[in-house]
Amino acid sequence: MMLAEQFDHLVLTVGDIEATCAFYGGILGMRVIEFAGGRKALQFGNQKLNLHRAGAEIEPHALRPTPGSADICLLTSLPMEQVVSRLSGRGVEIIAGPVRRTGATGPILSVYFRDPDGNLIELANQLSSFNPETQS
Repeated sequence: MMLAEQFDHLVLTVGDIEATCAFYGGILGMRVIEFAGGRKALQFGNQKLNLHRAGAEIEPHALRPTPGSADICLLTSLPMEQVVSRLSGRGVEIIAGPVRRTGATGPILSVYFRDPDGNLIELANQLSSFNPETQS
């Protein structure tokens, strides 16, 4: 039996690749890389977001590639107070949070905002059961 072990990459269909690169690079600190025939991706850690321009998707692609249809949770070690300050300082509207949620490995503290295509981005801190922010 084959078992999935981790993400390598996800594909975002976007309206404007350069605007997407500026947002994810400038706001979230992702590294913009170029590969295979001038394609662009956003790299962070051991993962990347490959970018397809809407209407010019690379084959094969999702059945209904649509800008603004993604909902992505990203983890950061930056304290949430600093996350909020940095996002606000760069003109990013926080639409929810900080709020407690459940991540893949336990509790997280999250803020939500949108990228240039309207994708929902959740930026979160992993919390331990001993973290005072997790206490009610």
